[in-house]
Amino acid sequence: MKIKETSLKDCYIIEPTIFEDERGYFFEKFNEKKFEELTGMNGHFVQDNISKSSYGVLRGVHLQKGEHAQAKLVSCLEGRVFDVAVDLRKDSATFGEWFGVELTPENKLQLYVPRGFGHGFSVLSETAIFSYKCDNFYNKDSEGSVIWNDPDLNIDWKLPVEAIILSEKDKLLPKFSERNF
Repeated sequence: MKIKETSLKDCYIIEPTIFEDERGYFFEKFNEKKFEELTGMNGHFVQDNISKSSYGVLRGVHLQKGEHAQAKLVSCLEGRVFDVAVDLRKDSATFGEWFGVELTPENKLQLYVPRGFGHGFSVLSETAIFSYKCDNFYNKDSEGSVIWNDPDLNIDWKLPVEAIILSEKDKLLPKFSERNF
């Protein structure tokens, strides 16, 4: 397992070591001990979530705040997604900056999104199955969010605007300047 730093403090790309032969391949998707040794961060997860979405679906930018804040380890099990992390930690040197990476079953990359970050993704393939490992349990009353097309963040979701499909809830999220996180 290789850990690559992103442009955002404490946000990492995890690249597995893949063993291939004529039968197929094997790789260790995650190792808590190695992760903690390489990053110095807690890698204990308590909840796994899976979502399936079609082309153009954009989910985000969401976070859990306060005592229910969540770090996430995300990957794409089927299809292609453009995954985005936004540093919403007010005391961080990278506050208000975002990082994006394409996740696919072929590249087998995962993105570690630390607590205090917003997270979202857009679906670039016909369908996608997306996996989230979370280090804290979901709590509806602890939701925070930023609208997907916030002009201060200026996130490139890698989709034509007319193709983007949002939930009714995601259409009404606040702007970054309104700071509900």
